[in-house]
Amino acid sequence: MNTQIFAGRESAYLGKKIAEFYGKSLGEMEVKQFSDGELVTYFNESVRGAHVFMVQSTFPPADNLMELCLMIDAAKRASAYKCIAVIPYFGYARQDRKDKPRVAIGAKLVANILTAAGADRVMTCDLHAGQIQGFFDIPVDHLDGSAIFVPYLRKLNLDNILFASPDVGGVKRTREFAQHFNAEMVVIDKHRKKANEVAEMRIIGNVEGRHVVLVDDMVDTAGTICKAANLIMESGAKSVRAFCTHPVLSGKAYDNINNSALEELVVTDTIPLKEESSKIRVLTVADLFAKAITSVTTDQSISKLFI
Repeated sequence: MNTQIFAGRESAYLGKKIAEFYGKSLGEMEVKQFSDGELVTYFNESVRGAHVFMVQSTFPPADNLMELCLMIDAAKRASAYKCIAVIPYFGYARQDRKDKPRVAIGAKLVANILTAAGADRVMTCDLHAGQIQGFFDIPVDHLDGSAIFVPYLRKLNLDNILFASPDVGGVKRTREFAQHFNAEMVVIDKHRKKANEVAEMRIIGNVEGRHVVLVDDMVDTAGTICKAANLIMESGAKSVRAFCTHPVLSGKAYDNINNSALEELVVTDTIPLKEESSKIRVLTVADLFAKAITSVTTDQSISKLFI
């Protein structure tokens, strides 16, 4: 079966690496805009009868999501056999439920939009909430960033390691991470005044004398993760570092990170960094996605990709 890999403009850097790991060149396509900003997408090569994988993370602006939908529609109308949306960072995932009256469930809306556009399958990594997979009525390959992070962390050879969840909602993710090292974990209990602003924080557990690893799916303003890191060090930890899959890094994130007690923040390249920082280390998800694409096109299980 012919397999072709394309990428939207904002994820071209990652699409190229995925294609290289897969063993072929990134497909040629163009995205143009009318003077008012309206997008036009088209492929410069035939996709008839092919498995077409379209790489595009859906971080802001909303044009990234629209561009992906137009790519899917173009491939569908060009008689592609299967249209697979490869979304390393699935935007709007934080809107996964009605947490107060009269709000949208953005993640479900995006799932509906992608399905309506003609996606036959979605491939993504570390969703903010695992239940988002159920928002789709098409197959979803949900890859796990720990397959990248755990080998890196093992190489650090830290003794007396302890894992920390920056909030109660991340306990499951952190526990699964800790199990790879047969290690204990603690939880940071926090109370928010409003979104992106933490009012108070405390540690449930003892971090004294330990090398602490904070685990989360994304880091946005970095306010929570940096306050947690400072609190951990103040509580007697030997060191603290954070592993967060998606580097959203908005607002004062870079200042927060550079001025924090974090020894390092380890992220992936699902979203391109806006700035450089000596404290931020980027690992690539390209090989992970390339292996998943191989498994899908050869009808093999992707469970082997989970460590």
